[in-house]
Amino acid sequence: MSTQSLNAAGVGLFTRGKPQIMERSDWLVRWVCVAYCVAALCTIILPVGALFLRSLNNANGAYVGLQNYLTYFGTSALFDSFLNSLLVSLVTATIVVPMAFAYAYGLLRTCMPCKSFFRGVALIPLLIPGVLKAIALVYLFGNQGLLREWLFGHPLYGPIGIVGASVIWTFPFAVLIMLTALQHVDQRLYQAAAVLKTSAWRTFLHVTWPSCRYGVTTAFLVVTVSVFTDFGIAKVIGGDFRVLATDIYKEVVGQQNFEMGAVISVMLLIPAILVFLLERRVASKQVAQFTGRSLPYTPKPSAWRDGVFLGWCIAVTVFIASVLGMAQFASLVKFWPYNLSLTFAHYSFEIEGVGWMNFSNSLWMATLAASFGTLIIFIGAYVVEKARRDLGLRKTLQMLMLLPMAIPGLVLGLAYLIFINTPGNPAGWLYGGMAILVISTVTHLYSVPHLTCLTALKGLDREIESVGLSLNTSVARMLTQVTLPVCLAALLDVWLYMFLCAMTTLSAVIFLYSSDTKLASVAVIHIDETGRVASAAAMAMLLVYVCLAVRLAHHLIAQKILRKFQPWRTS
Repeated sequence: MSTQSLNAAGVGLFTRGKPQIMERSDWLVRWVCVAYCVAALCTIILPVGALFLRSLNNANGAYVGLQNYLTYFGTSALFDSFLNSLLVSLVTATIVVPMAFAYAYGLLRTCMPCKSFFRGVALIPLLIPGVLKAIALVYLFGNQGLLREWLFGHPLYGPIGIVGASVIWTFPFAVLIMLTALQHVDQRLYQAAAVLKTSAWRTFLHVTWPSCRYGVTTAFLVVTVSVFTDFGIAKVIGGDFRVLATDIYKEVVGQQNFEMGAVISVMLLIPAILVFLLERRVASKQVAQFTGRSLPYTPKPSAWRDGVFLGWCIAVTVFIASVLGMAQFASLVKFWPYNLSLTFAHYSFEIEGVGWMNFSNSLWMATLAASFGTLIIFIGAYVVEKARRDLGLRKTLQMLMLLPMAIPGLVLGLAYLIFINTPGNPAGWLYGGMAILVISTVTHLYSVPHLTCLTALKGLDREIESVGLSLNTSVARMLTQVTLPVCLAALLDVWLYMFLCAMTTLSAVIFLYSSDTKLASVAVIHIDETGRVASAAAMAMLLVYVCLAVRLAHHLIAQKILRKFQPWRTS
């Protein structure tokens, strides 16, 4: 259909010239954009603003300016926490990025066997709560650990333990980024290098590295900021080694010093925002490495190379399996390391304030967050990508939707605590309820699913919608019969991502629960504080069981649904 015929039909979606008449759907989309901006204001801007204002007040609510910050910088122990957080995050990123690069390189650039298996193994740590990884390391390398001699007398509790657990935790993030960076490369470049008899090292420097350097940089930044802002691992295995995240927890929960907690939160937030902006800048500089004329890379067999990378993937697999296996064993052994007989007694949770109710709370919260979150995120992405007007408003909304990626969960949770408990705030009734846990979790996880939905929507050509509108097809019908079926795979992945992350989330909810809404991830921390590490491992393993079961069910259900609504994917 030509542009002239579209204009004649009153559509004129993408033409320049006279302004088109606002249709009912345009007004609806505009009001939806406004509603999302208001929601972002209430769930992101105002809480973070309240947090910042609290850092400028004293305990009596009087304005003291930067006095709290001067106190912070004048207290060497508090400022050392900033340096400690920076140290463990940089060390972790330095270890993880080469590990993940070699692992992803083996999956994509070699002919080693069992690639699908190793790809699945790399994602297993996503199903394991960070706290459980730390507990497993305690049983492996702690003072009474099975392999404590491997540390040559150095204590696990402290930077060694934090780095070790963080390496396992962030490894899947780095692998996924590396797989994307290494996936698209032109075979012709390697053919030219072979014709010119270029050495393997020079080929790597001049062909492989330029195509993936931005991915490596992004992975380094993502790992750094993730470890810098993490709370659960440092809480379990940090010992006396102070980091910013645990300092916030101690100031707020231990001393009820919300003002200093707000100051430390701002100190945690500023580097996270700077790294986020740097990552966005790096991503904007990346150019397409794979064009319409490119040939997909097909590796050639090499016994030596394939054997080396197979050995590396096996070593990583054994390490991940050892951590998960030890965590399971820790939850079943009667009394480590003196009585190694097996028992299910640790799953009874005979501890005051802790029980199976926490597990059911996590199930309910994760289901709500995944279901409502997926719907809200998709609608938000739809109005940002598919709306025909209000470009400035949509750009503002897009920026607001990416903000949660730069806000650490612990900072967001404390911001919510301060904001909803501000005198006169009508939202005060939310504190301690399931609603605030769902809102905080969805907000904290919002950005990544939003980008996923945007990517899926960009794959749907606008001309399809133009033709539909020219035939007087309603927006609702276009959405249900065209857009949703095309984006169904992405929506299923978003639901799974939201559910798995909500089941294991800790930092975003640690300040917001009540005795009736305490989640299993929070209960693990409280059980560990009592010294009953085996019971903490048991509670965490319940989360692993659910995540594995849901992941399997998602795979089976997704195949069936996609076979029905997207037959081209399974043909």
